[in-house]
Amino acid sequence: MEARKIYNRIAVLRQERGMSRKDLADKIGVNFQTVGYLEREEYNPSLDLAFRIADVFNLPVDFVFSTKPLRPMSEEMMERGN
Repeated sequence: MEARKIYNRIAVLRQERGMSRKDLADKIGVNFQTVGYLEREEYNPSLDLAFRIADVFNLPVDFVFSTKPLRPMSEEMMERGN
């Protein structure tokens, strides 16, 4: 069975918070190169890693990761606010 692609907002969230890849990597316990692979969607995170990343950003895991292409965050926020 082929693994499904996991889309994410890691780069956008990290940049919004002025966080380097190394900063995020240190907080989640991985190598900074792993963060790059995740951001480029070349690597799917484990469930545990996905939750650790969502926790760093204090967001629900489904706001950071999706099996479908993600819409811009502004659209998501508007929809969740209604």
